[in-house]
Amino acid sequence: MDQKRELSSIDLAALVTELNRYEGAKVDKAYLYDDDLLRLKLRDFDRGRVELMIEVGDIKRAHVADPENVADAPGRPPNFAKMLRNRMSGADFAGVEQYEFDRILTFEFEREDENTTLVAELFGQGNVAALDETGEVVGSLQTVRLKSRTVAPGAQYEYPASRLNPLDVSLGGFKRHMRESDSDVVRTLATQLNLGGLYAEEVCTRAGVEKETPIDDVTDDQLRALHEALERIGERLRSGDVDPRVYEEELSDDEAEDRDPRVVDVTPFPLSEHEGLPSVGFDSFNAAVDEYFYRLDRDGSEEGEAPADASPSRPDFEEEIGKQERIVEQQQGAIEGFEEQAEAERERAELLYAEYDLVDEVLSTVQEAREAEVPWDEIAETLDAGAEQGIPAAETVVDVDGGEGTVTVELRGGDGEDDDGETTRIELDASAGVEVNADRLYQEAKRIEGKKEGAMEAIKSTRAELEAVKERKAEWEAKEAAADETAGDGADDGEEEEDGEEYQTDWLSRSSIPIRSPDDWYDRFRWFYTSTGYLVIGGRNADQNEELVKKYMGKHDRFFHTQAHGGPVTLLKAAGPSESADPVDFSEETLREVAQFAVSYSSDWKDGRGAGDAYMVEPDQVSKTPESGEYIEKGSFVIRGDRTYFEDVPCRIAVGVQCEPVTQAIGGPPSAIVDRVATSVTLEPGMYAQNDAAMMVYRELKGRFADQSFVRKVASADQLQEFIPAGGSDIVD
Repeated sequence: MDQKRELSSIDLAALVTELNRYEGAKVDKAYLYDDDLLRLKLRDFDRGRVELMIEVGDIKRAHVADPENVADAPGRPPNFAKMLRNRMSGADFAGVEQYEFDRILTFEFEREDENTTLVAELFGQGNVAALDETGEVVGSLQTVRLKSRTVAPGAQYEYPASRLNPLDVSLGGFKRHMRESDSDVVRTLATQLNLGGLYAEEVCTRAGVEKETPIDDVTDDQLRALHEALERIGERLRSGDVDPRVYEEELSDDEAEDRDPRVVDVTPFPLSEHEGLPSVGFDSFNAAVDEYFYRLDRDGSEEGEAPADASPSRPDFEEEIGKQERIVEQQQGAIEGFEEQAEAERERAELLYAEYDLVDEVLSTVQEAREAEVPWDEIAETLDAGAEQGIPAAETVVDVDGGEGTVTVELRGGDGEDDDGETTRIELDASAGVEVNADRLYQEAKRIEGKKEGAMEAIKSTRAELEAVKERKAEWEAKEAAADETAGDGADDGEEEEDGEEYQTDWLSRSSIPIRSPDDWYDRFRWFYTSTGYLVIGGRNADQNEELVKKYMGKHDRFFHTQAHGGPVTLLKAAGPSESADPVDFSEETLREVAQFAVSYSSDWKDGRGAGDAYMVEPDQVSKTPESGEYIEKGSFVIRGDRTYFEDVPCRIAVGVQCEPVTQAIGGPPSAIVDRVATSVTLEPGMYAQNDAAMMVYRELKGRFADQSFVRKVASADQLQEFIPAGGSDIVD
């Protein structure tokens, strides 16, 4: 049995009640582990330390954790954690709600100067967004830009399209949604009623209805039993009447001697579907969820441990390819399903117009009766009597729901000349006319088509990920083939290679990479080493521009700047700050790399230009003394004498992970970077904001290493952002 890795909508409904018991706790600090686990440390007057965990990666959860189960705080907080600390430190936790029946939790925090809302999206790719009092996004772990919704700093937060809540739906609405399906009972409950597979099976079991019964064969009594089973679950969740269980796998006696059982599920109450599994009970569902995910992480760590001398293992490309292909298949099925649903809604609207007189007669009859204050049950009896008398309009009515104020009619499609056309059930708002009811169906078709567009955007992303995995597989196999060929060549004489080339470590496939952090004086500036080995440093602001010229510019260095306003001071160093230097005849290749560095970190990139011009001068041509009557701003300089120009220099940089002789993220002109790193990503001016581009690069680089924890430590998104120019960027294919 697969281990549960995501909380369901029903799980979240049970958790909300318990999480609200911590109302009034004060926020102490925010931490972000990796790029998907948010920890909020709070203090409660009665309970003391409270650890709220929100994870939105491969594992999706939100609960309060036992402090003993919380990992030590990570190192330097990334920007998202810093922003939360600034906005929320000292704020009171004001409560949490589940958004409709979706896997979305909305946490409210109040402070005298400003309030903050945290929205945790525990579905799909997962996300956490921080909103201000107006609902505007202050920051988010991921930027989402789809036709159906946008989650980006500065934009109003948009929730996904509403989903049906099966725990609140009326009997009439439940029957309608079930009858509209062309599948069996359990699949309809899982997909159309949004219950998911496990709870759909549980509802069937509790109602005594065979899971695979086709919808066409289900009786009204069976539908009523299913609805009652749902109502009981809903009442139990709303009242907080839980009996939590953590379920474990069932082991044979021999297996039990070798290892402890893995956890496989956590539920707010015992499930008939898990009747044969061992389980552990808990006093609260929150405690059960905490224990489950703590043990899940521990199980994964134990399984993932390898001997210290173990050789790097081949990544399971086939599993990842299969996973992505399954996702594509599911997304394609969803797109087709949306197309069918939208077309069905339009056909229903057109059918109303095709049978306009008949439908209008039904609606007019009901409306006149209601105006005369005739009870709904008498209206239903009158229509039943009319049907028995053969009145066509009355014969179309199959249900009258006074609680919902609806009338359901069954109309026959086709050309109307025979009885061969299929019948279609349509629920009508009894207080409205034919046109309003038809328009409602057209609007529903448009809404479904919007979901289809969102799914089409998602499938593009998944297909891109699939191609990336296939490319990595091909690269790996090519390296294996080359290694085998080299080994075969050397096996003949057993002698070492004599070509003088060093052995190249395959850092990407190593299961563990030792971290050797540098401590360089120039780290606080922009910097890179040219392909010929010379250090280049650039200012990040006016203060650093001043400092570079006054403190670090040597007489044999070269000073670079761009023709465009707003470029950094860039120095090509002939030697280090404490070293004596001799005159250097820099190569043309070196000079072009420095020019590209200066252009790429200037306003040329920020303005979206693909290229720019730079110039170079000797240090003695640079002065802070202006002409008489003129003024020089801080960070600016007067250049006197001839300049050497570099025209149409491409705006392009590479960012990568260096593994030897030190481990660090580096960035600069591609020709200077790609040979110094284990792997790199090249960027050019584009559409993605600096922080979004950094996250994209981080995820791309992390996916290439077997030791992904190494990338998180030396090349996090915040560390990579230091090397990405301000303004929009795109990854170069």
